[in-house]
Amino acid sequence: MSRVGEVIPERSFIINRALLKAYADASGDQNPIHQSEDFAKSVGLPDVICHGMLTMALAGKFLTDFVGGSRNVTSFSSRFVKPVVVPAGTDVALLISGVVGSDLGDGRYQIDLTAMCNGVKVLGMAKAVASLNS
Repeated sequence: MSRVGEVIPERSFIINRALLKAYADASGDQNPIHQSEDFAKSVGLPDVICHGMLTMALAGKFLTDFVGGSRNVTSFSSRFVKPVVVPAGTDVALLISGVVGSDLGDGRYQIDLTAMCNGVKVLGMAKAVASLNS
């Protein structure tokens, strides 16, 4: 049975300043655009922004949950097209959804992902190749 066209239900991931701080500490990425509103605005950003790799990691979590773990993912890529803006004192919802695309044979499929925040697409060309044997 082909799974091409199967919709992967949307999932919401909450991003806030506490998560940005925890990610910065864990990753070593202490760039002030992810923590200082004044600095972020001084370089032309609307506010503090989420780390691009945190955004992609959350999309990766969505993907691996769907396919049954990272061992089933052959490749995963995307482009960062818009930042996830995280104002102070707010929880921002990153909405990830997907669809099973092309059947590549041997139980492998292309998975096309969509990542949205406040109605804005934040990842472009987000796709993966993964095994779907069930």
